[in-house]
Amino acid sequence: MSSIKDISLAPSGAHKIDWVRKNCPLLRSLEADFSAERPFEGVRIALSIHLEAKTAYLCKVLAAGGAEMYITGSNPLSTQDDVAAALVEDGLNVYAWYNCTEEEYNENIAKVLEHNCNIIIDDGGDLVHMLHTKMRDKIPYVIGGCEETTTGIIRLIAMAKNNELGFPMVLVNNADCKHLFDNRYGTGQSVFDGINRTTNLIVAGKYVVVAGYGWCGKGVAMRAKGLGARVIVTEIDPIKAIEAVMDGFDVMPMNEAAKIGDFFITVTGCAGVIDEEDFRVMKNGAILCNAGHFDVEIDMKRLREIALDTIDQRKNITGYQISEDTWIYVLAEGRLVNLAAGDGHPAEIMDMSFAIQALSAKYLVENAEHLTEKLIPVPRQVDLEVANRKLRFLGKTIDTLTAEQEAYLNSSSIQAEELR
Repeated sequence: MSSIKDISLAPSGAHKIDWVRKNCPLLRSLEADFSAERPFEGVRIALSIHLEAKTAYLCKVLAAGGAEMYITGSNPLSTQDDVAAALVEDGLNVYAWYNCTEEEYNENIAKVLEHNCNIIIDDGGDLVHMLHTKMRDKIPYVIGGCEETTTGIIRLIAMAKNNELGFPMVLVNNADCKHLFDNRYGTGQSVFDGINRTTNLIVAGKYVVVAGYGWCGKGVAMRAKGLGARVIVTEIDPIKAIEAVMDGFDVMPMNEAAKIGDFFITVTGCAGVIDEEDFRVMKNGAILCNAGHFDVEIDMKRLREIALDTIDQRKNITGYQISEDTWIYVLAEGRLVNLAAGDGHPAEIMDMSFAIQALSAKYLVENAEHLTEKLIPVPRQVDLEVANRKLRFLGKTIDTLTAEQEAYLNSSSIQAEELR
């Protein structure tokens, strides 16, 4: 039995899901294929991803393939109650509501896993973590799983290194059709969607400090530059720091950037990226937000401890008084700003990411008896299938190698003279 906020909200959620469906041709094509092939017949899927309309449509696509779906959110502030209600109205099993407590959040994860699920679709690793710490008796039912995020993959690599991972996991985030588009273009746009709708302040002419220059950080920095900001990047990796410099951005340590920045955006996957030392030197009115998975990149615990006063300035904006004349502001409690204060990545971007998810889950089911590795890259054929479908929906075609070109590239004795 599902646990949601209010089933009467279902019509609103259904409209949101319908809009996503109209703008996700990849998932529509998979929905049609899955309806005919039924690759998940008799398969129970546990899914924990930010529960908004795009995730809901992925759930419906998997259900169209015969899957019995058990769904929860991956962040207490990103679940949309009307979307959850719409899924329940369609007969799917949902355990999630907006602004649940940490205890309720964990209880909902447990409720999903109680159903002896065969496939795990995770976003950040909370399903996998609970299976391995509190519900190990459910591990034998699991064929394998898929992980959506950089943070989740970091956790999986650590588990595999310590021989703690009990079943195979497909590293969905590492697929080219995921991180090159979702992490870069999706994060870049959705972060500023969240910032702009929450603050209603201009970005142009201001200093935007981006902590971390992985694919997400590159997307955020690119979008900030496009909005007219002066961008500063902080990094711990010298190679990524050089990339940022050559991409036209300034690079410096966080404690130096903290004195200058107007907006701060963390996208590292690490903890304590902005800490007390940084809070103390920020200028009055600085705005902080996080686009990494967990709410630990900004040291919110310490900020609350040192604040002289706090104020709920606007919805999703909390002010903290640092000194007599200095207030700094945190968006969405330091949680994912693009989802807690926005609608997440654009539909066309998640169309690609969730197509990778769906096809990776299908791969696990079809190859259940042959899976030997615990960490599985997304099969190249899955990446290419998504890319080729996407190109067709974009109305674009590309060149293909001739037989002679293939032979040339596969030859062990390539000589320049052959082309003369």
